Amino acid sequence: MSQVVVDRSDIGVLFDVLVSDGYTIVGPTVQDRAIVYDALDGVDDLPIGWTDEQDGGKYRLLPREDEALFGYAVGQHSWKKLLFPPRVTLLEVKRTNGSLEFVQSEVPEVRYAFLGVRACELAAIAIQDRVFLGSGPVDRTYQTARRDVFTIALNCMVAGGTCFCVSMETGPRCTSGYDLVLTEIIDSDRHEFVFEAGTEAGEIVLSRLQGRAASGSDLARVDQIVEETASNMGRSMETAGIKELLLANLEHPRWDEVAERCLACTNCTLVCPTCFCSTTEDTVTLDGNLATRSRRWDSCFTMDFSSLHGVPVRSSTRSRYRQWMTHKLATWFDQFGSSGCVGCGRCITWCPVGIDITAEVAAIRASEGVVL
Repeated sequence: MSQVVVDRSDIGVLFDVLVSDGYTIVGPTVQDRAIVYDALDGVDDLPIGWTDEQDGGKYRLLPREDEALFGYAVGQHSWKKLLFPPRVTLLEVKRTNGSLEFVQSEVPEVRYAFLGVRACELAAIAIQDRVFLGSGPVDRTYQTARRDVFTIALNCMVAGGTCFCVSMETGPRCTSGYDLVLTEIIDSDRHEFVFEAGTEAGEIVLSRLQGRAASGSDLARVDQIVEETASNMGRSMETAGIKELLLANLEHPRWDEVAERCLACTNCTLVCPTCFCSTTEDTVTLDGNLATRSRRWDSCFTMDFSSLHGVPVRSSTRSRYRQWMTHKLATWFDQFGSSGCVGCGRCITWCPVGIDITAEVAAIRASEGVVL
């Protein structure tokens, strides 16, 4: 596949090409002192010159010393919010002159171009593809949104304080699942982007950009950036035998310890790029002429999520945290053939009390062989 170097001054051509092809460009931008994913009109909407500081229960936006466009780690938003929206209307029932009309809601068709998708996020999208498209009935909302996505991936130049994608073998280099992948290079004498096509569609877009063929030294610099990022992960997790470890320790006292801190606020599941729990809600207008059924995100941390006949199966915070973590790192393998964790670190950063999934695994692992 082609590899092209584009100067910073010419990066706006990418936006022009995508818009002319009918794409709605979505990527990183600064809102409310955080970097989020939203629609972009041009290069100036990117978080130019900004980075973030992350740790357990901590996120802060900080200025960089350069004008990097992608000099930050992942924020609280994931691409899930576009492919699997937080709330969608499924059905409407209308009453007119005593008769009922059942109307299945139309799924809006948008041609998205995702700009700046990290390697861990590509892995998360691949996991949700299996959940919604490859493991049973196809979810039409997800299928419609996913169908025409043009993906511009990003090799990370920054590792966040809670990142551990190296441990999960999902990054920081993008290896599949993209149309184009870019690496931002900022040296004393240049600010450039090395692009590589991953599909025929990517080749077509790349051929319309203004740039030069990448040299061996350009590609070596890309390798160096990725290697430096990999060596600066903020967290790590030993994954060998993790499924067996967790399932053998379902009564471990560590679950009680974490439950004393956990607020069951659902933040970890809402920011997670792979969690997919949902529920349905029915509403009726006061005049009784319109009933609506909607689907919205839910969480295994809510009391009602596991209710059967009005009685919750998992009534304690201990049981709900254990369910989340053992599903994510153990029984997900049984359902979908992989871990449900991609090492993005969002669940650590956005936990109000800083509960750290890597630390919880390490604590249980450390007690192996110890009489409890």
